[in-house]
Amino acid sequence: MRVLVLGAGFGGLELATMLSESGEPFEVTLIDKSDAFVFGYSKLDVMFGRATPDGVRLPYADLSKPGVELLQETVLEIDPAAKAVRTDAGSHEGDVLVVALGADYDIDATPGLAEVDEFYSVAGAEALAAKLPSFDGGRVVVGVCDAPYKCPPAPSEASLLLHDFLGDKGVRGDTEIAFVSPLPTPIPPSPETSQALLSAFSERGIEWIGGTRISSIDDDKVAKLDDGRELPFDLFLGVPKHRAPDVVIESGMTENGYIPVSSENLQTRYPGVYAVGDVTTAGVPKAGVFAEGAARVVAKVLIAVARGGEHPPPYDGRGSCYIEFGRGEIARVDIDFLSGPEKTGVYQAPSAALVAEKKEFGASRRARWFGHTPVGAPA
Repeated sequence: MRVLVLGAGFGGLELATMLSESGEPFEVTLIDKSDAFVFGYSKLDVMFGRATPDGVRLPYADLSKPGVELLQETVLEIDPAAKAVRTDAGSHEGDVLVVALGADYDIDATPGLAEVDEFYSVAGAEALAAKLPSFDGGRVVVGVCDAPYKCPPAPSEASLLLHDFLGDKGVRGDTEIAFVSPLPTPIPPSPETSQALLSAFSERGIEWIGGTRISSIDDDKVAKLDDGRELPFDLFLGVPKHRAPDVVIESGMTENGYIPVSSENLQTRYPGVYAVGDVTTAGVPKAGVFAEGAARVVAKVLIAVARGGEHPPPYDGRGSCYIEFGRGEIARVDIDFLSGPEKTGVYQAPSAALVAEKKEFGASRRARWFGHTPVGAPA
């Protein structure tokens, strides 16, 4: 079975790994335009000077798995009916197509955002790493431009880590921090997690402004909210609006900006075509752990087909997200979006065990996907 996988993020890497380890004669072609993988949470490490850009990169050249060929190419056209793609280096087709290209940032969707800073890309985090050390105080706005967006806890983490960073620098007393989010609470599926974050914001003097988004940025450093309020700032840390990549939208696979899939097995409306991760509307948050879980389901389906066995249980939409509270504290929220009658989120308070657990989360996936821990990578 020829399996063509577009995108080597959490979903693509886990899918390729499971098929390689299955012992079945899969021929997997994994295509990504980048030369390295970066964990999403590493962007905050780069932004606050806890890691270097090179230190968080996991080169795709280190990936070597039986039956898997990884190509560094840019996808230019997708034909879901034919299960084929055209790239900047040629054409490829498969018996099965899996789209795992993630979500792109639509900077132009928010007027003025291009003139300020965003911290959701590696380049944006790197630019802020150079800028933050010279920031001597003023008003900071951490602003989310629209929902849904990747890693819902990340803007909360950025606000709390910024508090620590400015405190260590000795200018926190000269700085006001406001966090603007379109979500009504920081983590809607988990009231307990949301309350813990709101308490942390209050203790640290961080203003929470929920239920509204950043609609535009004025030239005179004013963030306009869609409820009519205006927030002047000296430093803006933005989360851009998200959408599927242009090549996915142009393929005709999307509805309202993303690919609709079956919540049971991640299949699209095209036979033999699946989609996992942030590029989909699968009914789960846009976060790597959920892309990984969805990829496991697709892998089990394909392995069952290869073996002539029964299909696996449906995707349960479960995943755990680690949340940095600053001061070296890490909490966890365990999310269940699909297995029960309603969405739930169970809060695990910060502990030393969770600090070690998050470290193991990254280390285990580096070892599983790349086979070793690269020199200089954060533990």
